[in-house]
Amino acid sequence: MTELANKNACELLDADHLAVKHLFVEYARLATPQDPGTAADRKALAGRICAELTVHAQIEEEIFYPALAPALGKDRDLLDEAKAEHDQARQLIARIEGLKEANDEMDALVVSLNQAIDHHVKEERDELFPKARASLDLAALGQQLRKRQSELEGRKA
Repeated sequence: MTELANKNACELLDADHLAVKHLFVEYARLATPQDPGTAADRKALAGRICAELTVHAQIEEEIFYPALAPALGKDRDLLDEAKAEHDQARQLIARIEGLKEANDEMDALVVSLNQAIDHHVKEERDELFPKARASLDLAALGQQLRKRQSELEGRKA
């Protein structure tokens, strides 16, 4: 956590993106015939992916997107698209969490979620983060994001 303490908003959100990408890679490894993980391992990892993405989307929607909205001007449709992508991810997360055990369906849903998140992250990095860097106090915003993330994860900021 200490390495996150000095990150600005974009760096913090990108660290989340990278951390969840590593989880997706680990899930893919466990879902292969060459190195199969147990169903319990895959279910637990899918649950962790879902939990981290849920918190991440919430802090973006509560803090980052509202702070960025005024700077976007006529490009506010970028935020509408980002929120729609969050909705798509929430639907996939609900389906994953609704499964009692890891199986082929869960594996396919996790792949779909990974693809959706990859697309979303690329758009944030390419379109939203440059606008944020040009117009926001990212250090202060990073502190707000960290504090809320800690609250949602049930740990001290």
